[in-house]
Amino acid sequence: MKTDSTDIETSTTAMTTEVAPDNKTRRYDRQLRLWAASGQHALESSRILVISGSATSTSVLKNLVLPGIGHFTILDPAKVTPEDAGNNFFLEGPSSIGKSRAAEAVRLLGELNEGVEGKADTRSLEEVLERDSEWLSEFTIVIAHNLEAGPLEQLSQLLWEDQSYPSLVVVRSAGFLAEFYLQYHEHTVIESHPETAPSLRIDKPFPALLEYAMSLDFENMDVTDHGHVPYVIILVRVLEEWKKAHNGSLPSTYAQKQEFKKTILAMRKKSDEENFEEAEAQAYRCWTVSTIPSEISELFLDAKVTSLSPTSPPFFHLVHALSRFTKEQESKTLPLTSTLPDMKASTGAYIELQKLYKKRAEEEKEVFKSYLEVPVDDEIVDAFVKNSHALKLLRGKRWGSLNTDPLALANAVESLPKQLAIHLALSALTSLSIKQQPNAPLALSEEALTAEGQALLPAGIELPEEFSDAVGEVIRAPTADLPNTAALLGGLVAQEVIKMITKQYIPINGYCVVDLIETWTGVL
Repeated sequence: MKTDSTDIETSTTAMTTEVAPDNKTRRYDRQLRLWAASGQHALESSRILVISGSATSTSVLKNLVLPGIGHFTILDPAKVTPEDAGNNFFLEGPSSIGKSRAAEAVRLLGELNEGVEGKADTRSLEEVLERDSEWLSEFTIVIAHNLEAGPLEQLSQLLWEDQSYPSLVVVRSAGFLAEFYLQYHEHTVIESHPETAPSLRIDKPFPALLEYAMSLDFENMDVTDHGHVPYVIILVRVLEEWKKAHNGSLPSTYAQKQEFKKTILAMRKKSDEENFEEAEAQAYRCWTVSTIPSEISELFLDAKVTSLSPTSPPFFHLVHALSRFTKEQESKTLPLTSTLPDMKASTGAYIELQKLYKKRAEEEKEVFKSYLEVPVDDEIVDAFVKNSHALKLLRGKRWGSLNTDPLALANAVESLPKQLAIHLALSALTSLSIKQQPNAPLALSEEALTAEGQALLPAGIELPEEFSDAVGEVIRAPTADLPNTAALLGGLVAQEVIKMITKQYIPINGYCVVDLIETWTGVL
């Protein structure tokens, strides 16, 4: 049989502890498989501020209300117009016209999930910034769609200058073109959900694993049991015998690796023993040395790790402890985890192997905890140790910083012309709108937008060829909040916001650019 990847507690206690799931578990079953109870708790504890009750804003909120954020506030002084009623699915058509756009959207979004609290605030952003800026600190994250340049600049600066303020998501759209940007100082990720699995440490087996592998009598073993020995045990056994015959060295040349594989297949009692075929396929693990990934080694040298203080965030205390563990333990590797991959084995053999790994993992976790200089919650420690091979530390930039970086713009013209063209077209629209008279109709021309776009680039650098196409769409629909674009942005932005809130998976670091004319997205 082929077992599923699991941990020992799940595999041995499921039958005795299984009970009917409650309503919340049934409702959120699929997403709990993505970010588990810890991620769901973070979502339910979050408070989201959305500035503007536009179609895009409500589409983003729809994809946050459904998975169960704790609270959202829509900040919008506007009344519903006929245009709003025609493109926003969270307004009730003509009956909403003339009413508060924020209140109508909150009412209808609330129907999606009664467990989420929604509130409408009809103040303007300018009023909040002038009289009640500290109110913004109550939120986990702020999302702003198509704000005017002046207030957006003030908001961005306020949230950037004080790290206690929330992260900012800036969304801009015009017709079928759009972009969004995540503004944050620092973002740490423990559960990044990488595709690469942690090392099984076959090349450096711990004593109990080595002893167990060497104790098996393969020659006199029952043929059924022989065909269900996990490949990990087979590889540890063959590698140990190889090292004894080769002065402790691992297979290194092509010829040696082929010889090693032939040795594995020669152990079969029957030609159809799939576990030995699997061991041959996984033989590369024997000469792939268990080392510390380069990204993790770089983390050890980060200034916040090397200059640790009692008030440092837990993440940096954990990384510091990890650094000490890898330097002071004999294996010079990351802590072992008890999670095993799928493999062809009997249930009994798999569980026996899992017990070995779990016991050793618990021992190493206790050693790891002894290096911690401040108390850290056990659940966080467990998650950290389990994912220590794929930790991420992201450092962001303030919104708009690209437009003040001549070198980055010049490089983007060469390497990412399509993405930059849309970004410059939207930026040119914002720049030109500042120069318009207040409350005057927006007067656009290709010449004016091209001049604004060119002014953003350093001297001697020409606009990308694709810029004229992007400007054409901006002129056609400078303020159009199209349902198609709003729907796609709603999913994309909400996905990144969930990553930020749960601190799981890796959020975008840069501008995400959307072109629904040619149907592509890219990161700038």
